[in-house]
Amino acid sequence: MKGLLLRLSAVDADAEAAVRVIAYFDELVARRARLSDLVRATAALADCVAGLRRDGSPSPLRFRPDGERAGDAVAEPVSADLGRDPAGQVWLERPGSPGPFDDLVLERFAMAARVLGPVVPAEPAPHLADPALVELLLGEQAAEEDRARALLLLGLDAARPVRVVAVGTDDGRDPGVAAVGLLARGGPLPRLHVAVVGEVAAVLLQPRDDSVVESLRSALADRARERETTGGVRVGVGDTVPGLEARRSWLQARLAERFAVPVAEPVVVHGELGSLTLLAEVPVTRLRAQDDVRALDVLAATPTGAADVAALEAFCRTGSLRQAAVALHRHHSSVAARLAHVEDALGWRLDEPGDRFRARLALLARRLAQRG
Repeated sequence: MKGLLLRLSAVDADAEAAVRVIAYFDELVARRARLSDLVRATAALADCVAGLRRDGSPSPLRFRPDGERAGDAVAEPVSADLGRDPAGQVWLERPGSPGPFDDLVLERFAMAARVLGPVVPAEPAPHLADPALVELLLGEQAAEEDRARALLLLGLDAARPVRVVAVGTDDGRDPGVAAVGLLARGGPLPRLHVAVVGEVAAVLLQPRDDSVVESLRSALADRARERETTGGVRVGVGDTVPGLEARRSWLQARLAERFAVPVAEPVVVHGELGSLTLLAEVPVTRLRAQDDVRALDVLAATPTGAADVAALEAFCRTGSLRQAAVALHRHHSSVAARLAHVEDALGWRLDEPGDRFRARLALLARRLAQRG
């Protein structure tokens, strides 16, 4: 395994580190590493003793971070089960408190151990977290038995529901990295797989509870409070569905992501859209040609127009000048000046309910037109 060793202590505990952990185990599986090499590489990565025991085995495989065997005496491990076939357990033996990515390391360690166990002859070696498996599961053409096999190879429980999240970015940043970063901020990562489809990341989750939406919104709110850039992140969340129906959740997530807008409304849940989904059925060419949408495009192209449209988005979303100012981290007088500029440019009166509705509808149509 020369040229592959990585230590988490040498990598920042952020989205990049999470992605590199996934890629690290992905490469071990792609190289068809022996189980002893897998355990040795995990110990080096986590910088603590790592172990693996299969049911029926007389002694565990244990290695220290320096690559030397650690004997048979296991010291208070944090572990993960391998599952039914092949059954067994993997673990990390870290003194003191767990590392920030121990849960992710254990998850990927267990998945790699399952994949690198007994392999059916003549079957190609599966690729851990292979985006092709995610795309197969979310695609339109695959047969049910192929979807079931993809779930198995991805390490997902076919008896438990899944949920798909779509993540897009406005600044050219890798949406896959952005997705892992957001989910990592909420604490230990749930079981997830990421594939970039076009310009949007598809995140396949099998969450332990219904806290995914709350975690995503909290992560983006934390970044806003810390005055970090959100990276122009847009998130759409599909419904929780049976594993074999993951495509339905993906289509819902993709539609919801089209409605999302950074800062003002970065996370949109399909189940909360209701009748607004009807707007997505309007052809993109008609949306782009609509007079109010074209007027917003013209305004956004002016030197201060992007900030003016952002102020309008926040005002329409919150329904309050002061709440819009809080969402944008601006003084309310500054937001009021921008809204006055919008009114002058477009001829709307935002204190009139009809014009506020018109503005909201035009903003939604413009989002859908931009992401058609």
